Amino acid sequence: MIARSRQRHWTAWNVALTGINARPDNPGPGCAVARCLRQTTAFRGQLVGLAYAALDAGLYLRESCDSGHLLPYPATGAATLLERLDEILRDHPVDAIVPCLDAELPNFIAIEGALEQRGIHLLLPRRRQLRRRDKDRLPALAAAAGVATPPVQCLGDERFFDHCGADGWDYPLVVKGACYDAYVVHSAQEARQRYRQMVATWGYPVLVQKYVHGDEINLTALGDGSGTMIGEVMMRKQALTDKGKAWAGVAIDDRQLLEAGRRLFDALKWRGPLEIEMLRDDAGTLQLIEINPRFPAWIYLAHGVGRNLPAALLALLHGARPGQLELAPPRPGITFIRHAQESIVTLDEIANLAVSGSSSGSHALASRAA
Repeated sequence: MIARSRQRHWTAWNVALTGINARPDNPGPGCAVARCLRQTTAFRGQLVGLAYAALDAGLYLRESCDSGHLLPYPATGAATLLERLDEILRDHPVDAIVPCLDAELPNFIAIEGALEQRGIHLLLPRRRQLRRRDKDRLPALAAAAGVATPPVQCLGDERFFDHCGADGWDYPLVVKGACYDAYVVHSAQEARQRYRQMVATWGYPVLVQKYVHGDEINLTALGDGSGTMIGEVMMRKQALTDKGKAWAGVAIDDRQLLEAGRRLFDALKWRGPLEIEMLRDDAGTLQLIEINPRFPAWIYLAHGVGRNLPAALLALLHGARPGQLELAPPRPGITFIRHAQESIVTLDEIANLAVSGSSSGSHALASRAA
């Protein structure tokens, strides 16, 4: 059950956010989630930034976070994460945490019960739900939901690329990491290079997926664990970074994408935020490419179309029912354009945060549009 009694309204909560890096080519969603909450008229709580590197921009942006803290990398495990969160909570009380990165979710799921005992609220998928949408399991999930998806294989040997054509895997292909990154490759030599890069960066497994030519359209929404899709926002990418991330996009109202999203939410019985990435191929068929178990980096578009999903998530945690959420009808045509900017920070600020692991409001002095 999501609904439980709350002593304070969610608009007064202190909310912790992860994923507050702001790399132009592949930004985390955390700063966009923070912008959504800042834009919520009634929200008067504090935003607490949780980062993995001292140069994550959200640590120094007052508009993103009122305080910032470093976390241990996810590879250190759930127990280490809980220990660090307890250190932070001694000085910075938190009412809710919104994890925004794929790799950290298993740890947060493992300590969800312990965090709830500390009075911290989360809306997370179950471990089984998280595993079902893994990239190597997409074909099974797509079959269960009645949607199409390209074939995918897990690889443990780069020699696959030397003979793959004989097995029906013609170039171009898509080489993917288990959690992050995807590259279109056009030859065995290029495929081997990307394979080694994936192994060096993310480890095994490395995935290969058949390439589909088409237009990418995405959907983000919330799930309450019942199979219901809440507050869907749909977007078509208009400009891409070198990593294939949306630099600009436009809100759309696509009936096929909406129906595919409903089927996937129902099949997963998803709990929490979700992003569904699909391609419409040359035959007009929607192909499921990826499912991300968190808000997308373009989530600020949801606020732009009147469907502030981060605020809706907090309302659900406070006990609101889906029908009670203030979600405007979709507004196709609303467009976002991403931009980069410089944040001016002193070396002392960075050094102090790197040593102490925390900052408390000594944020950027100024910024200049790029």
